[in-house]
Amino acid sequence: MSTYDVITAEQLKARLDAGEKPVMIDVREPEEVAQGMIEGAIHIPMGQIPDRLHEIPQGEVIFICRSGNRSGKVCEYLSMLGHGKPVNLAGGMLAWARLP
Repeated sequence: MSTYDVITAEQLKARLDAGEKPVMIDVREPEEVAQGMIEGAIHIPMGQIPDRLHEIPQGEVIFICRSGNRSGKVCEYLSMLGHGKPVNLAGGMLAWARLP
């Protein structure tokens, strides 16, 4: 069974506020990211992940989508391949938008 880590929006915000610069990849579609992304995130739509594996570092990478579902599937896929250390943003941009 493939496994991956999960980070909450609060945990990610705390890391960013502390000056950390984690690698973040937003896997939403272009029309979704046009509504806003987390500053510093890279945009690679979910459907392009297999063809763009070479762009994804082997270390920790936080994956972001609208609700955490698609990014979770990307994390499962990368974990199955043994590629890097994928981390899913729980609740996705919906959780991020609820932060104070």
